[in-house]
Amino acid sequence: MRIYVGSLGCKLNQSEMDELAARLARNGHQIVASAGEADLCILNTCAVTHVAAQKSRQALGRLHHDNPAARLVATGCYADLSPTELSRLPGVELVAGNRQKEQLAGLLGGAAEGPAGQSAARPRTRAFVKIQDGCDNACTYCVVRLARGPQRSRTPEEILADVQSRVEAGYQEVVLTGVHIGAYGRDRPRAFDGNAGPHLWGLVARLLSETGIARLRLSSIEPWDLPEQALQLWADARLCRHLHLPLQSGSDAVLQRMGRRYTAAQFAALVAAARAAIPDLALTTDVIVGFPGETDAEFAESLAFVEATGFARAHVFPYSARPGTVAAGLAGEVPSRVKAERAQAMRAVAAAGDRAFRRRFVGRTMAVLWETSRPGEDGPLWSGLTGNYLRVQAVCPGDLANRITPARLVALAGRALQGSVEI
Repeated sequence: MRIYVGSLGCKLNQSEMDELAARLARNGHQIVASAGEADLCILNTCAVTHVAAQKSRQALGRLHHDNPAARLVATGCYADLSPTELSRLPGVELVAGNRQKEQLAGLLGGAAEGPAGQSAARPRTRAFVKIQDGCDNACTYCVVRLARGPQRSRTPEEILADVQSRVEAGYQEVVLTGVHIGAYGRDRPRAFDGNAGPHLWGLVARLLSETGIARLRLSSIEPWDLPEQALQLWADARLCRHLHLPLQSGSDAVLQRMGRRYTAAQFAALVAAARAAIPDLALTTDVIVGFPGETDAEFAESLAFVEATGFARAHVFPYSARPGTVAAGLAGEVPSRVKAERAQAMRAVAAAGDRAFRRRFVGRTMAVLWETSRPGEDGPLWSGLTGNYLRVQAVCPGDLANRITPARLVALAGRALQGSVEI
């Protein structure tokens, strides 16, 4: 069977769909690059905000429009939270929640037609490896924990084998993903090697010592899950100098209503320690504006904190009430117009931080993992990432795909840096 596999939302969703595509290919199905070629389309949906849910509906609609004859499967968080709503969309034949997602390859069985074991070409540069699922936190705004269920960790042996298999398949970088990766191992301490410790940082130490991965990157880490002693792990240059620490708000009063487990001062102290320990660190974050009850003064606190911290990148989200969460019942709804104005102001501050961070590296030579190319006036224009998450573009006539090479960063180029390849 010809199957198209698509994903929206987080890196965890992408990791799950990469694994599903690989399992389907092993079962003899053909993974195709577009819905128009498919007999069956599978979409991993997102519902973290009402905008994400809307994009999921629109994506399913596009898949059906592009190939009305293809069977359509909706899975993921939106499928968990609103299965009836999704089942009524045109073309959707099966709605499978997150727990059923793992059974899809078995439900579809072996290939009944078409070439066996083929897949659409995928760039072998960065692989996403899922280390855990679910979340036991109680952030009042978050619907993901309702969709994903409680914390569940994979064993270190499974993860070590997965990472080493990615190395053998040619990947240069592995990203560890999950819903709450900082809680890794807390749900099953007896399953872990006592020398490594039942926690994320023991796992990271083992991956660095027991696999040959060229780069190891972490996805989002909650601030309370990063002890200062863990910062020593970045002495190994293979651990990417990039931390995504979700702030959500720079106002203590708002953080308390959100159910976050730190103050702005504690977050600032962690940032200072991380920057002192990890040279060239890229610190990225998430910020919510317009949370219920957020006053002008509280927003001003948050805006000033983000500006003072100088994040390399900040994803800004106007608050979106999600059914079933505590925050959805809080008083003090912020008008949509005010949320939009605050989001615009926060994004302007975030963009200034982004530019300032990139500007620091003009004139430096950095190692870049090259991913893709497109035709340019002076030859192929390659695009890749440094370990600290700088996007670099460079003209080079040679084949740089999936290579890590030095590049001199010569100028800002939009949201990227212009580089000169040094090979």
